[in-house]
Amino acid sequence: MVEILKAEPPHVEGIVRVCSEGNRTTYAELYPADYIEQIIQQFYTQERIMDEVTYTGKEWGGYIVAVDGEKVVGACGGGMIDEEACELYVMYLDPSRKKEGIGTKLLEAFVKQQKEEYGAKKLWVSVQEGNEQGIPFYEAKGFEFSHSQRGYGSKEAETYTSLRYWKNI
Repeated sequence: MVEILKAEPPHVEGIVRVCSEGNRTTYAELYPADYIEQIIQQFYTQERIMDEVTYTGKEWGGYIVAVDGEKVVGACGGGMIDEEACELYVMYLDPSRKKEGIGTKLLEAFVKQQKEEYGAKKLWVSVQEGNEQGIPFYEAKGFEFSHSQRGYGSKEAETYTSLRYWKNI
């Protein structure tokens, strides 16, 4: 049975695994393998995830995890980007656990956290153009397309297009 929990230090290794495997699976057809590994090394190391699990605040509410037994099978996180809007920065599932409703449960828990703890009224998410897993998921959850923008963070990232979606919560 899958439980949705606020992540704690024992979940760090599972978050690293789920985000790394999810990233490789999601973007295998969109990005070169070396770029995917660069992103994983930048965002999904044990040290960074531990910092992000143990720190929370308005701009980063910490990770929320889906746990089956003791195994992390999904993770998400984000925070407030202005006085009324939050953004879901990351959500990945164990690639073998898709289509089980885990992503929906994580999204619902994130929305609840952002509304109750920070007063969020609007939710933003960025989805890579061509992400045929993420785009239909968010559209099915009522997100509306807003605009396209170039990636950021590196010269290579700037060659990719991110699609911005939003919804009132």
